[in-house]
Amino acid sequence: MAHERKPEWLKVRAPGGERYVHIKETLRKYDLHTVCEEAHCPNVGECWGEGTATIMILGDTCTRGCRFCAVTTGNPRGAYDPREPEHTARTIAAMGLDYVVITMVDRDDMIDGGAAHTAETLRAIRRASPKILIEALVGDYQGALGDVETVVNEGRPDVFAHNVETVERLQRSVRDARCSIERSLAVLEHAKRVRPTMYTKSSIMVGLGETHDEVLACMRQLRAVDVDVLTLGQYLRPTPKHLAVERFVTPEEFAEYRAEGEAMGFRYVASGPLVRSSYKAAEAFLRGALGRTSPTTTSDDGVKRLHLPVVL
Repeated sequence: MAHERKPEWLKVRAPGGERYVHIKETLRKYDLHTVCEEAHCPNVGECWGEGTATIMILGDTCTRGCRFCAVTTGNPRGAYDPREPEHTARTIAAMGLDYVVITMVDRDDMIDGGAAHTAETLRAIRRASPKILIEALVGDYQGALGDVETVVNEGRPDVFAHNVETVERLQRSVRDARCSIERSLAVLEHAKRVRPTMYTKSSIMVGLGETHDEVLACMRQLRAVDVDVLTLGQYLRPTPKHLAVERFVTPEEFAEYRAEGEAMGFRYVASGPLVRSSYKAAEAFLRGALGRTSPTTTSDDGVKRLHLPVVL
């Protein structure tokens, strides 16, 4: 039976405040979208209040229909904003950022899955901000490894991220039928093969009915393709139409996953109930690993959290 009553450790503050409003107004002004809003992220109040967000390119309509995700699904019919790369780059440059996460909706309606547009967005950001560190959180491009190469070679992100989302047994019940763990692993493996010095990153949700051993097996699969950074977090049901939460994983269990991941050889593991793929603690590690440090604070759960300027 599914459980929806949230435990105390999942309580978060409601979005609001001057900085939250400022970020929301800025996003609307430049017609930009964030995964924070589209995916109903529980950390949006905290992150926007501290000036952190993650931009989502290629529109706000995804061609996939994953059962955990609140992003709008449909057929964009090839439409995209050709001004988006420059708009994104100018906004980021004006704010003086040194680390930005760019994510995307799946665009199976485009011949290259949006790879060229993604690469151009990354290039535009780099032209406007030569010293910036860029993390690209992308889709699987229907397994077309040439499109992965377009993003890696032409966009040249500092971090290439792609999420497996859940354990192998639950892939078909959680993700769109066009997704698979085999394809996701192949994308991550190819990105690392193309540029071995580039960091790769992935994410697993828990609380969907997986077992502890299945999570560890999934982590081992990611290490087998040399993924460097892993985030693990609690699945939270965005609307009653989406998959129900099967179990709330305790902070102690998340700590066990973190220890297991470190023992497996991941360079960094962010593991906790409210951890999401674009998570400040993981960004803090990557800044340091890539030679760019920023102020951090340590929370009550012992996780170092990064205080960033706004990331659009």
